Amino acid sequence: MIRKLSDLDLNGKAVFLRVDFNVPIADGKVTESHRIDCALPTIRFILERARKVIIASHLGRPDGKVVAKYSLAPVREHLQASLNNPVVLAPDCIGPETERIVRADHNQVVLLENLRFHKEEERNDREFSRALASLGEVYVNDAFGAAHRAHASISGMTTFFTFKAAGKLMQKEFEYLAPMLTAPEQPFVVILGGAKVSDKIGVIKNLLPKVSALLIGGGMAYTFLKSQGIQIGRSLVEEEKLNLAAELVAEASRRRVKLVLPIDHITGDAEKKNSQTEDNIAPDRMGLDIGPKTVELFVEQIKKAKLVLWNGPVGLFEVAPYDEGSRTIANGLAESYPRVTSVIAGGDTVAAVSAAGVAEKITHLSTGGGATLEFLEGRELPGVKALEV
Repeated sequence: MIRKLSDLDLNGKAVFLRVDFNVPIADGKVTESHRIDCALPTIRFILERARKVIIASHLGRPDGKVVAKYSLAPVREHLQASLNNPVVLAPDCIGPETERIVRADHNQVVLLENLRFHKEEERNDREFSRALASLGEVYVNDAFGAAHRAHASISGMTTFFTFKAAGKLMQKEFEYLAPMLTAPEQPFVVILGGAKVSDKIGVIKNLLPKVSALLIGGGMAYTFLKSQGIQIGRSLVEEEKLNLAAELVAEASRRRVKLVLPIDHITGDAEKKNSQTEDNIAPDRMGLDIGPKTVELFVEQIKKAKLVLWNGPVGLFEVAPYDEGSRTIANGLAESYPRVTSVIAGGDTVAAVSAAGVAEKITHLSTGGGATLEFLEGRELPGVKALEV
C-alpha cells in the first residue's frame, strides 16, 4: 500500500519533499516551468498544514561536483514568485549550515541546493541518505520523473521514516497510468514516435495485449517499414532491430491489434531541407514527418478511441515544416477532449503539444520520461517501491 498525502498527519511537522525540478534554464531564468508548476498543489497542501517544507531536487548532470550552472538559484526565484511566499535556498543539501537554515523557525520553505552536487546521491549512499533524512520528520515523494532512479533521495532515505507518502502529482500519475496496465478503457489507442524502436520495445510488448490500435510514427517507423520490405531512402533505421520489428508486426496481427504505419511522408534532403510529400521515399531523401494521408489515418483512430496514450513526436517537430504531423495530432486530441482521455508522456511530446497551444485540452501531461516508459513496461520503480508501507 502507498499512502496518499491526505493520509498523513502533517500538523506541526517538518516535511521533506522530493520533487523533480530538473527544468531548462537559460541566462539564469527557468525557461519551461511545467515540472515546477505541477508540484505546486503538493507544496501548497503541505504549507497549509505543516510547520515547514524542505524541498529537494536534482538539476542536470554535475557528476558529484559543485557546478555553478546547475545551481537551483533560478528555480528558487521562480518558485518564490509562484508560491508568493519566501523561499530560502540552502547553500548545500546537507551539512551544518543547511541544518541551521532548516531548523530556523522563520524559514517556512527551504529549497536545498542540487542533490547531485554530491556523488553519494546517485550512489544511494546510506550515510548521505541518513543525513538527508535528519532534516525532516515526514517524507513525501512527488518526483515521478525520477522514480525510476534508485538514488539516496528517492529510495535510500525512505527507510529512515515511519511516515511517508506520494505527493499529489505522483498520485495523479498513478491514477492515469496504472489502469493502462490493468483495465484500460476501450478502445485504447497508443501513438508511439521518437527516433528508436529500441527505446519502446518494452512498452510495445507490454501494451500490445491491451490496446485496440497502435500507431507508429517518428524515426522508429522506418525500421518497421523496412522490415516489411518498403523502401525508406536515407531515413533513420536500426538495422539490428529489423527482425524484432517484423515480429512485433506479426504479433499485432495475431492479437488483431490495428497497427498503423505511415503510408506517406514529408521528406527532406541530406541537410533536412527542401521538404516534399512522397508516398514512396526516393533513394536520396529521408522521411522526417508523417504525411497528410497518414495524419488522417491517425486522427481517424483518435476519434474512435476512449483512451489515448501518446509518447514520442511523429516527426522532427522542432524543425518546421516537419512539426506539422505532431501539431495536427495534438489538435486532433484537443478536438476530442473531454470525450477522449488523453495522456501525453515524454518531454518532447509535452513540448510538441504545448507548441500546438492545446495543452489545456489534454487530460494529463505526464512529468515522467524514462519513468513513465519503465512504468508502462511493467517494471518496478525504486521510488514507488520505497513508498510502500
